[in-house]
Formats: sequence, structure tokens, C-alpha cells
Amino acid sequence: MTANEQNEFEWQTRKQRIDPKLVALGWTVLRYRPGLQLGTLNACAVTEHPTANGPADYALFVDGQWLGIIEAKKLTLGPQNVLTQAERYSRGATVPMDFHGFHVPFLYSTNGEVIWFHDVRHELSRSRRIADFHTPAALRALLAHDAAGAATILAGITMWHPRLRPYQIDACQAMEQAICNRKRQMLVAMATGTGKTFTLVNEVYRLMKSGVGRRILFLVDRRALAAQAVRAFSAFDPEPGLKFDQIYEVYSQRFHREDFDEDEKFDPKVLPTPYLMEPKPGHAFVYICTIQRMTINLFGRQVAFGGGDEDAEEDAERLDIPIHAFDLIIADECHRGYSTAEISVWRDTLDHFDAVKIGLTATPAAHTKAYFRDVVYRYEYERAIREGFLVDYDAVRIKSDVRMKGVFLHEGESVGAIDTQTGLENMDELEDEREFPSSEIEATITAPDSNRKIIEALRTYCDRHEQEYKRFPKTLIFAANDLPHTSHADQLVEICRDSFGRGDSFVQKITGRVDRPLQRIREFRNRPTPGVVVSVDMLSTGVDIPDLEFIVMLRPVKSRILFEQMLGRGTRKGERFPDKSHFTVFDCFDGTLLEYFRKATAITAEPPDKPSRSIPEIIHDIWDNRDRAYNIRCLTKRLQRIDKEMAAEARERFALFIPAGDMARFARELTARLSADFTGTMTLLRDKTFQDLLQNYPRKPRVFYVTYATEDKVSSEWLLRDGAGDGWKPEDYLTAFARFVQENAARIEAIRILLDRPQQWGTDALVELRKTLATAPQRFTVENLQRVHAVRYHKALVDIISMVKHAASDQEPLLTAAERVDRAMATITAGRTFKPEQQRWLDRIREHLITNLTIDREDFDALPIFTRDGGWGVANRIFENNLQDLILRINEAIAA
Repeated sequence: MTANEQNEFEWQTRKQRIDPKLVALGWTVLRYRPGLQLGTLNACAVTEHPTANGPADYALFVDGQWLGIIEAKKLTLGPQNVLTQAERYSRGATVPMDFHGFHVPFLYSTNGEVIWFHDVRHELSRSRRIADFHTPAALRALLAHDAAGAATILAGITMWHPRLRPYQIDACQAMEQAICNRKRQMLVAMATGTGKTFTLVNEVYRLMKSGVGRRILFLVDRRALAAQAVRAFSAFDPEPGLKFDQIYEVYSQRFHREDFDEDEKFDPKVLPTPYLMEPKPGHAFVYICTIQRMTINLFGRQVAFGGGDEDAEEDAERLDIPIHAFDLIIADECHRGYSTAEISVWRDTLDHFDAVKIGLTATPAAHTKAYFRDVVYRYEYERAIREGFLVDYDAVRIKSDVRMKGVFLHEGESVGAIDTQTGLENMDELEDEREFPSSEIEATITAPDSNRKIIEALRTYCDRHEQEYKRFPKTLIFAANDLPHTSHADQLVEICRDSFGRGDSFVQKITGRVDRPLQRIREFRNRPTPGVVVSVDMLSTGVDIPDLEFIVMLRPVKSRILFEQMLGRGTRKGERFPDKSHFTVFDCFDGTLLEYFRKATAITAEPPDKPSRSIPEIIHDIWDNRDRAYNIRCLTKRLQRIDKEMAAEARERFALFIPAGDMARFARELTARLSADFTGTMTLLRDKTFQDLLQNYPRKPRVFYVTYATEDKVSSEWLLRDGAGDGWKPEDYLTAFARFVQENAARIEAIRILLDRPQQWGTDALVELRKTLATAPQRFTVENLQRVHAVRYHKALVDIISMVKHAASDQEPLLTAAERVDRAMATITAGRTFKPEQQRWLDRIREHLITNLTIDREDFDALPIFTRDGGWGVANRIFENNLQDLILRINEAIAA
């Protein structure tokens, strides 16, 4: 800030900054005077307008109605806190409208650069920062829009599309609930392959039909994804006999012919420019475009960041787009990692619009979660596997000394020296020994024999797969780079062509350096050849390739998000081959990649450092009570795989053991069967003949399988960081945590209650505990502690009480919140009989405790889970006026 700006007076801020903004948006700035005919004013900003509580800096009139107040401050003052002055003037305005005591609905505060806005018509509405003032037309439309009425209509749309899966309906309901609660930013995290786009297309239809949303912007970050979204909207049939684009207008940016399949109709409607620059209340449409293009439209080409040459937006130009052009924005694949500068542009583009923003991703990044704030719905990979919507993976560990230890060259050895500018290679004899660490393999030096032997090892598994399944496994190899003259990808393509011996077309490279890469991706997805594709960055995200079976990691990866996206290419169920039951990941770094990310991602696997256990071994571990819950999940996945692979003859043979030989149903019901009749179910599972059939069942003939995948190149590294930015190894972090708990057991009341006085446990103690731990120098947040406990003890989502108690004494068990609550409820209810209505209230209390770990009387009259059934009064009567004593004993049992 310059000296002149620091000394700028408020009147200068108004004249030099605020007035020009208002005039540019179509407002006429007038000074108030007695006798001014306010009822005739339209698009006027009247300065110094009197109210019963003092003069408003600006009063905004549209169609003779006083709709807005602007509180102005000089440049050096922050405007957020002075919204209260605008609120005071609204309460003192002599206007017939009344919104909970406010008489003017739209309030602003600004210092000429930063603008805060508050729509006070609804009590749940939050003040928010906006990029500019609203136009007169925008305020007119805001006033006319009945958000509450639209929400009522939305709640009344009870019919769901028949192809929506239960979790997709849950995701839609979570978004709708958040929107009805006036949330403006939210994140939906759904595992790769679970139909995120289809879910959002359904939700867009519901929001538009109800009137909650009218002008929808569907943002992606690659033109290929925009083309996919256009196909998704045009194929969706929300009403019998009608496609989405026959009910509502669907527009897109301009595409290239190669963005679509050769036999695909290529006539997407390009959005008319006035729809962006002059939005009308009657407009109801969806606009699909890349974030790069929208950035150019808003800020000019010099600001936009690139998505690669294939995504160049040559025809895009800067446009004057108001902040109300859209009322709902969906940012698809919003996990993408960018540089700091690109993140700033990404945020500025979204922030320009005063709209509800929904982020959609499989792998939330830190900057994504920070921007969208609330993750309103999660559907994780493990759950999708358990429910049969995605497939699990096997792991193959390939050990290579070169990959793990690097290369040591002796004096006198001859090496090829390649000029990276020209590609010319000369032989050079080393005059001294030289060592290249593993981190320099394929970056500084390559060992062709290492690559050759790794591919030969891969080929043996391909041959074995082809023998067993009667089809070659569609294979994706991630190379370290595709640099000119020293391309690791090119070397692997040549080695694979030699090794597989099936011609050039069978092994292809798909990177940004090949001609028409998007078309190559579609060919890999839809055709039998190529069978092997080598890629670096193009196949890691946003590309749907259901039939991929082998993923080969020859690229060292440190990014959790990138790694999960790469593995996500194989998680989908087969399309051409619906019997696909799993995929295989080849870790060419001695299993270290999978081990490193095993607990850091939503994808988990049996460790690759030992062969997969047989089904009889898993059954024996269940019988022997060794991590029973985990092994039941493992067995369920194996049974689901059998269901996908078995022939009709197998169903007949399984019918001797399970009803109708229905393995899918048996797998779904396994957990319930074991819970209801453990001995009887285990007798069946331990039957030697049944076990033999589970391993040697007749398998149906296999067909050729194809996969596609794309990858982003993200440079990041996961570290557990404390408040000072220092990184901690999990074991060191746990040691520090144990020391903190033990040293503060007598000084921090919340810890003392947990360890010595559980009868005093309650919400206040839990709040204090979380705050105290999170503000410690090591930043012992619940998330950080759960992460290190998961890595160290292989126990996910340990509750905060268990972690504190275990830190004080390692004899204390580590429990999840659900396990702790169930243990406490079992203690409280032991030996007692409850009436059905009492049991229903106990079930509600249990559900609340799993999330909150405490319960207080106030919760019964504050939380919907209780209030919808009558709150404290009803509950206390049902428990014969003993509810207070009951919840005290429950809290004590929780903390015990």
C-alpha cells in the first residue's frame, strides 16, 4: 500500500473507488435531499440517506424499492466487521418490508476494494465476501427469488432416477440439506469410479426443477472432461421419454472434432455470449466449460494457467461477466494440484461469482478442503468394494537393485553420453568411479537392462493371466518421464514391443507429445488394441477406463493424491468384461510405494511383501478371532470375486452348500450370518469340501480386457507437520504425544477427568481437550493423531479418548468411537430390560454419541436427531423422569 493510499480519507475512497464501481454496474449515484421522489428511483445509489439510526452511506433503490445499504469505510479499514452498521441502518429504515426486524434486505460493507455482503432475509444466511457489487438487475432477481419456497419444492421431489445407487441418493440429499441450510461452499468426495458426474447430473436436474438453481456452471479443467460432461448431460433421461437437454438448455464451449469419438454426433450448442454478460431471471441453463476458458473470460489470457497444449483455448476472449451470471457452480475433479500461483487463479475464478459452489473429487487436496470447507458427503473406496460397486486389487512386488540402490560405475567403464539438446550420443570412458543414487534413475541415468528385466517379469504375469482368463490383461505402465531424447516412456515402449512380440500397434505411448492424445485414449478404452499403454501424466485422472487390469508403477510417486488417482484407474468394474473381479498393481520399487501409501490413502491392500493369503487361511483367522472384523471384510471381497468369475456349473455345485448357489447374496449377507449364527456359519466355511470348491470352482471363459488411465504430475510430499512446520515420523509423534499427556495429566483438567474422574466427563471437557491438544506446539489435532495411530497400530479412526488413555498407559485399548460407544451402552444396559420406545431413544443416543462422544441435556432440545421426536420432555417421560441420571452414567461409561 502506497503512502497516498494509507492517508486516503473515506470521502476519497467513496469518490475514487466505490462510486466508479457502482456506475460501471449500472447504478446512478445521487445525493439525498429532502423531497427526493424515492418511489420513482430505479438503479439509483442515494448517498447519506437518513434512517432512524443515522444516515446510510449508500441506499440502493430498484423499481422504487429500497433494496440495499452500503456502509463505506476508508481503504485502510477492514470492512467485514462494519456490516453491523449496515444492519443497524436496515433496522432503522422506514420501509414496509420486514425480515426479522430488518427492513432493507441486502447489506454491504466495503473499503472500496474488499466487499462483504449479507442477505438478511433468512436467519441462517451467512455474510460473505463477494467480488463486486450486484447490478440493479441482480438485486431485482434476488428479491424475486423465493429460496424457501424452492427448498420446499425440492423436498417434495421424492422420485429418484432408477439408475441412481443408494449412496448416490445419499450424496444428493447431503448436498440438498447443505443448500437448504444456506451453506455456500461444500465438497463431495466420492471414490474414483463411483459415478460422481452421473450423481451431479441428477442433482442439477433436481435443483433446476425445483427452482433452487437456474443458471448452472459446470467447470472442469480439461477439454476432454468437458466433452465427457456434455455426453453425460445429453444422455441423461430424467423424465420418461425426455433427455436432459430436451427439458433444459445445455451449452458448452467450442470443441474440436478430436474431442469426440469418430462415430459420435458432434454438434454441442455453444453458449451465446449474452447469457454470460446479461443474465436474465428467466434463463435456466447449464454451461459446461474449462476453468482455463472461464479464467480468460474473466481476467484475460495473460492470467490464465495452462492445461496443456491439447487444452489451448484459442478462441476465448475477455468478457464483462457480472457476479450473478450463475447461481450454482460445480467444480468437477477439483482435487487437481497446481502451483501456488495457479491455485490463486483457480480461487479467483470461483470467487468472482456470487453462487453456491460444489466441489467434486475423489481425493480432496489440502487447498480444496480449505476452499470448499465442509465435506458434506464421503463415499470411500473400501466401502464401495464392500458394497460391490468397485473392485479390489492384488499387489505384486518387483524388486530391483537399480531402483532401490542406484548405480555405481567404476573407473574405466564405458557409458553413453547423450546430448539432451540434440539427442546425439557418444561413448565415454569414465576416468573415475561415480555413484548415482536411486533418485537419479531415469532422471540422470538409465539402466536399460533394469527396465528390460522388469518388463520380462511383467510379461510372465501377463502370460499367466492370459492362460487363466483367456484374455490379455489391458495394461497401463506409468513411466518416470517423456523428455525429448532421454524419454523413459520411449525406452519402455521399445522394450515392451520386443518382449510381447505383438507388433507396434499393440504397445503405444499416450502422452502430451503424441498426435491426438485424446483420440488415442479413446482407442485404448474402446478397442482390443493397444493392449499395453505407456504414459506419464495423461492417464491419471478424469478418464473412465473400466476394463483396465494391470497397473505398473515404474514412476516414483510421493504425492498421496497422485498415487490414489493412478490406482483409481483400475478400480472400476468391467464394462466389456463384466466378470472383472479385481486388478493388479505392480510396485517396481520393492513394494515400498504401496506400503508407504497403504494408510495414507483411501485405498488399502494386504501388504505386498508377502503372498496373498488363501481363503482357508482367512477363514481360519476368523475362527481363531484374529482381527475378526478385518478378515470378514477380506473374505467378503474374495467371495464377491468368486461370484464374478464362476461359471454356471459352479453355481450348481455351490447350491449344495448355499441357497441357489447365489454367491453374491452369500457375500452380502456374510457379516449378518456370522452375527446371527456364528457357529453354524463357521461350520459351513470350515467344511473342507466347501473350501476346496472356493479355491477350485469352475470358472467361466474370459474375454479380452482393455483399460485407460490418465495421470497428473504433482510434486508434493506427505508429512505430518506441527505448528512450527516441522515434520514428524509417526513413532516420534506418538512419543511426543505420550510425553505431553503424561506431563500434563495433573495440570490440564480435561486430561485429568479422563484419567481420574470419568464421572465428570461431558461436552465442556471434550471441547477443552480438543482445543488444548490442537493448540499444543506439536499440533495434536484429532486428525493428526488418528493418522499416526493408523500407521503405527493399524487401527483407523481411533477415538480421542482412547488415544489419550493409551498415551497415559499402553495397556489401554485403542477403540473407534463406535466401539467405545457400544462398550459403554453395553455396560449401562447390562441386566436391564427396556421397552421398545425406550430402546428407540437409546438407539438415537448411541448414534449421537458415535459422532460426539458426550451427551448433555441441552442436546435433546437442540439437535434434530432428538427434537424431531419430541426432545427432552418426551424422552424424559419415556424414561420415567430418570433421563438425567441415565445420561450422566452414559458419559461416565464413555470416559471409563
